[in-house]
Amino acid sequence: MATESEQAELVAARWARESLIVRMWKSSVGFCKRKPLGAFGAFLILVMVFMAVTAPVIAGDPYEWHMSDRLLGPSTKWWAGTNDLGQDQWAMLVHGARISLYVGFMSVLFGSGIGGILGVVSAYYGGKTDMVIQRIMDAKMAIPTLILALSIMAALGGSINNVVFAVGFAQVPRANRVVRSQALSVKETEYSLAARSIGAGDARIMAYHIMPQCVAPWLIVASASLGTAIISEASLSFLGMGVPPTTPTWGGMLSSRGREFFVMAPWMAIWPGVAISLAVYGFNLFGDAIRDVLDPRLRGS
Repeated sequence: MATESEQAELVAARWARESLIVRMWKSSVGFCKRKPLGAFGAFLILVMVFMAVTAPVIAGDPYEWHMSDRLLGPSTKWWAGTNDLGQDQWAMLVHGARISLYVGFMSVLFGSGIGGILGVVSAYYGGKTDMVIQRIMDAKMAIPTLILALSIMAALGGSINNVVFAVGFAQVPRANRVVRSQALSVKETEYSLAARSIGAGDARIMAYHIMPQCVAPWLIVASASLGTAIISEASLSFLGMGVPPTTPTWGGMLSSRGREFFVMAPWMAIWPGVAISLAVYGFNLFGDAIRDVLDPRLRGS
């Protein structure tokens, strides 16, 4: 009988011989079995990504007017119907997915990234540095996310990159608090103290010894914030403070025309509403599953 150490070595050797694709496939299958709802959320996200990437192929021109086909319901020709200008609602939905994904991912990358870095710096230095940064975070958290984003958009004007900045800036405090709490415990560990004792600089200790240990909670916050970012972008577009009105967005489809013609053509508001709901639902399900997998207190034995 092989000992436990020999069995562990055999498993490690077998794992090393497997290709990266095989390991990724096994990990994906295991994730689907353990977290079926999270897998369903990931499926919705993949569908959304597929729509955004293949938009020119699977949909027509969202800017083209067909005045002879105004306000037509869903059919084999117009899968999601047309609006009051005869524009294809399906094409607008598919191209709107591009805007939602771009704003969602870029704003989360910007907001969570800045918040995470400030959280590590705040926890590492402590004292007055920590007090100043956290009081700024408290002030930002006192302002509702949408109100803060609206104020920034009013000052900067409407464009996609300005929406990214406004939504991302409003998400900085959440990532800052989570990463700071993790960094406070990591900075007192033996390996961090050992690195400091041999003369490692502050930047090296934070980059190589503290930040890697904060990746798991950072990913949890980032994945959970994607749904909020999409909702914020749709809300800004709905209020006329997001991207330019000529750009097809889900929030823009819900705004003036969707409300004005809702009784006559309800599909103009139903389809973008369903798209927003499914996107946020998928990101929330996937974010909860990622939290359960990465958090040792939740993933079980």
